[in-house]
Amino acid sequence: MDFTSFLGPLHELADCAICPRNCHSDRFGGKLGYCKSDASFNISSICLHHGEEPVISGSGGICNVFFAHCNLQCIYCQNWQISDNRTDIRSFGMEIGDVISQITSILDTGINRVGFVSPSHFIPQMKIIINIIRSLGYNPVWVYNTNSYDKPGIIRSLEGMIDVYLPDFKYMDSHLSASYSDAPDYPDIAIAALKEIYRQKGSSLHLSSEGYAESGIIIRQLVLPGHAMNSIRVLECIAEELSPSIHISLMSQYYPTPAVSCHKFLKNPVTSYEYSKVIREMERLEMTNGWIQDLESSGNYRPDFNKYYPFE
Repeated sequence: MDFTSFLGPLHELADCAICPRNCHSDRFGGKLGYCKSDASFNISSICLHHGEEPVISGSGGICNVFFAHCNLQCIYCQNWQISDNRTDIRSFGMEIGDVISQITSILDTGINRVGFVSPSHFIPQMKIIINIIRSLGYNPVWVYNTNSYDKPGIIRSLEGMIDVYLPDFKYMDSHLSASYSDAPDYPDIAIAALKEIYRQKGSSLHLSSEGYAESGIIIRQLVLPGHAMNSIRVLECIAEELSPSIHISLMSQYYPTPAVSCHKFLKNPVTSYEYSKVIREMERLEMTNGWIQDLESSGNYRPDFNKYYPFE
C-alpha cells in the first residue's frame, strides 16, 4: 500500500523545533540536531509489552513502539541501548510499511492499545503512524509515554489524537536535571507540558469495563538513589500545580546501569528507607490514586534491546 499521502507532517523536520532543544536542524540533510535523528522512522522495537501499569498493559500487554535516541540524555537511562544519541541512527531505520505491518499484526491478535515510547523528537512520525492505522479501520487506545521534555504547543497539537498520557516527572531540582539529563530547564519545561496535558484530560482516569485505561493521565516518578527529596518535591508540585487526585505511578524499579557503576549515588539501588519516605509524602499529600512497586521490582524491568523481544 502506498502511504505517500500521509507523509505531510514530515515537513516540520526540515527546520526542526518540535522539542525544547529548538535545534532548527534540517533532519532531511546531513547536519542533525541534539537527538542525532533524521527524518526517517527510527524505531528500535515494536513489541508486546506486559510491564506497564496494570491499567495500561493488563494481562494481555500493550503494543509498544520504541523510538530510538532521545531528546534527554539521562546518564542512568534504563533503556540506554537505544536512547544513547551516540549510536548510529541509521541502524534503527524502518520503512513505514513495515512499521504499520508490525503494529497491525499485534492489533489483529486482539490487543487494542498502542504506546509510543520516547516520542518527543518523533512527533511527525508518530502522527503519521496514528493517521495510517486509523485509515485502515483500527481504533486502538493511543498512549503517549514521554519524558515530559515537551513543548506545550506540541502537546496541544495532540489533543483528540492521544487518549492516555503516560508522562514522567523526573526532577524539580534543576541542578540534578542538568547533571543527570543535560537539561537544566527540565523542571519548568515539564510542568508546563504537564499543565497542558492536565487541561486536556483533567485528573480522572477513565477505565473500560475490562479495567483498561481509555482516557486520562498517569504521571510516573522514578525514585533515584540518594534523591528522595527530589521525588518529594515532584509530588508536592503535582499536588499544588495540578491535582492530588491525579494517578501517580511511584517507581522503585531503578537499577544501576554500567554507565553509572562508579557514580556516588547512582551506583546503588534505591533503599527501603528512601522509598518509604517518598510513600509517606504521598500519603501526607492525600495522593491516593495510583500505584507503588515492591522494592525488588528493579530485577523485573531490565530490557535487552539486542533481542527481538526485549522484555522476554
